[in-house]
Amino acid sequence: MELTELNARGLVLLGCGKMGSALLEGWLKSFLQPDSVHVIDPAPSDWLRGTGVHLNAPLPDDPAVVVIAVKPQMMGAALPQLQSMGGGQTVFVSIAAGVGLARLAETLGASSPIVRTMPNTPAAIGQGITALIGNAQVTPGALDMARQLMAAVGRTVVLHDETQMDAVTAVSGSGPAYVFHLIETLAAAGVEQGLAPDMALELARATVAGAGALAVQSGTDPAQLRTNVTSPGGTTAAALSVLMDDDTGFPALLRRAVAAAADRSRELGQ
Repeated sequence: MELTELNARGLVLLGCGKMGSALLEGWLKSFLQPDSVHVIDPAPSDWLRGTGVHLNAPLPDDPAVVVIAVKPQMMGAALPQLQSMGGGQTVFVSIAAGVGLARLAETLGASSPIVRTMPNTPAAIGQGITALIGNAQVTPGALDMARQLMAAVGRTVVLHDETQMDAVTAVSGSGPAYVFHLIETLAAAGVEQGLAPDMALELARATVAGAGALAVQSGTDPAQLRTNVTSPGGTTAAALSVLMDDDTGFPALLRRAVAAAADRSRELGQ
């Protein structure tokens, strides 16, 4: 699918909350004309009203793409209004967590091309990562278009099998919360060592942000980056002897945490 076709046939965005707004902003800046976008949202923001898109107006019969950006608990009420677009050439892209391809096809039709995605919250500032998987009806061109749409808010990866989505949910979907908790606890530990709370928080935030940026931009293996910081017998080595303990450190904790999140994702998907 080409961008010219997307602009000609149009894109429908169902739901324009934080994630939908981030996506729409990226599309409008990069490759979509406002007149080609149709948004359905019950409580549009002032920003959305000022974008020039078609808002809560009649939808095209055969849009190129429909992006479903409503919360999972709202899917039952939202999907039926899209049924008439199913079974044809319209590609459906869902960002609803825990809603599988089979469930989407029950309403949209077994012959509908459907792409399931899992973005994460850093997408709000264009620093997210999204995993995608399409059903058997999704062509390589349609999948590439879905990937391009999600690339408006960060990086993308394509999965080989939908069962991998539970692991993605546990690593990158829920992962930002793990990092935020690391900032919390690192700052609290700094306070215990005598720092003022605001200074400890500033140090923790900047350290995590800087280390993450270095890990991404350098392309160096994180184990090597860790080694680069660690002098034998020094302060970092003393801390890592605690954090890397096989039984009580990060390895054991994160294995349990990610497994718990993945298990819960499987339960919610039943």
